[in-house]
Amino acid sequence: MAEVKSSLVYAVVLLSSAVFAFVEDLDDTFKDSRMGDIWLVDFYAPWCGYCKKLEPVWHEVGAELRSSGSPVRVGKMDATAYSGVASEFGVRGYPTIKLLKGELSYNYKGPRTKDDIIEFANRVAGPAVRPLPSKQMFEHVMGRHDVLFVYIGGDSPLKEKYIKVASELIVHTYFFSASEDVLPKAVTLNELPAVVVFKDGTHFSYDEYQDGSLSSWVNKERFLGYLQIDGFTLYELGETGKLVAMAVVDEKNPTEESIRLKTLIQRVATEYRDHYNRDFQFGHMDGNDYINGLIMSEVAVPSIIVLNTSSEQYFLPGEPVETMDQLLHFINSVLDGTAQAQGGDGFFQRVKRVAYDAKSTVMSVFRSSPLLGCFLFGLPLGVISLMCYGICTAESDEGAEDLELLKREGLTDEDEDDEGQRQARELELSGEQEKEDDQEEKSSVDKKVD
Repeated sequence: MAEVKSSLVYAVVLLSSAVFAFVEDLDDTFKDSRMGDIWLVDFYAPWCGYCKKLEPVWHEVGAELRSSGSPVRVGKMDATAYSGVASEFGVRGYPTIKLLKGELSYNYKGPRTKDDIIEFANRVAGPAVRPLPSKQMFEHVMGRHDVLFVYIGGDSPLKEKYIKVASELIVHTYFFSASEDVLPKAVTLNELPAVVVFKDGTHFSYDEYQDGSLSSWVNKERFLGYLQIDGFTLYELGETGKLVAMAVVDEKNPTEESIRLKTLIQRVATEYRDHYNRDFQFGHMDGNDYINGLIMSEVAVPSIIVLNTSSEQYFLPGEPVETMDQLLHFINSVLDGTAQAQGGDGFFQRVKRVAYDAKSTVMSVFRSSPLLGCFLFGLPLGVISLMCYGICTAESDEGAEDLELLKREGLTDEDEDDEGQRQARELELSGEQEKEDDQEEKSSVDKKVD
């Protein structure tokens, strides 16, 4: 029995060692030896709590990429020990996840889950543009992706632009190429070559004259017309330059009002795409906690809000939105500048942000751990109070000592006054005595004369 237990322990140790071996510890020689491989690297700090939370996920990522036969090698580097190397790769915070492929470096900004990180690694490690050689392959890819960018046609200047944009934006989405004969029969194009995005059950073609640069168009079209928005998605939407119009609802306890507002927003996204797609992204957010922290105020649930993530401004309807016409009027007022903007990134708003973040930090510490909060904030206050008390009492003691010294030397104000009065009385008495002596001498002289 003992032998079986020891064998099991040995097997577990070997298995753990094998798993950890999938993640390589990197040092300052890495920057010179990495060029022949594709690397997914976690730049971390030993004291960083987020880094410690990522560590088990990171080893799972390494194990799965190795077992799947991926060409991506997984490593980690202590950015505090090798700060020079980390600085060369543009590491500014911890943890920082980068995929390094030749001279190219891609930052990962998505959720820190195993599946999302592996999806990112497989997407970026592959070719920037993937070919779709058959209808079956096209249909398979269409079934896997909610948003699909496809270049259709032969070699052209547009294709060169498309490849360049794909190399830049592959961190966000996949890019494909195909010939016209692999497209579904329902898809018709006015001209070739073309760049087409398939989403929301239909497709839209890029028009250089109307849509501007291809990079900007792809960046704006990489989201569904209507989607559920969380904090991470809102951050990504900020990179598109669009205003975000959304319904704030409670998904766990849906009400008729929540469903109605979501339906109105969704209808605007689909029925009025041509009017608002270039300027607005539509969706809904579950709960108001994130929004409250973002605008430093309280948003009612359910309600509608429009956010400008670039200027940190937000817009709220001046009256309840009950009909489509009211919602359209509100959106148009935001678009033409007649709606009242709140928030912003001015000086007073920045001061308010500092105070709000400080208050939120203190409250979160006390909510999560009251004892820790008392220690962190009570101890400094106690020390400051003791210092103030010591300074005040030291001054009063010094004054008392000076007073005692003056008393000992007979130089206090009270004693000086008494001494002055005594000397004045003595002078007065001496004067009177001299007068009496003069009078006596005069009397004696007069008697002798007589």
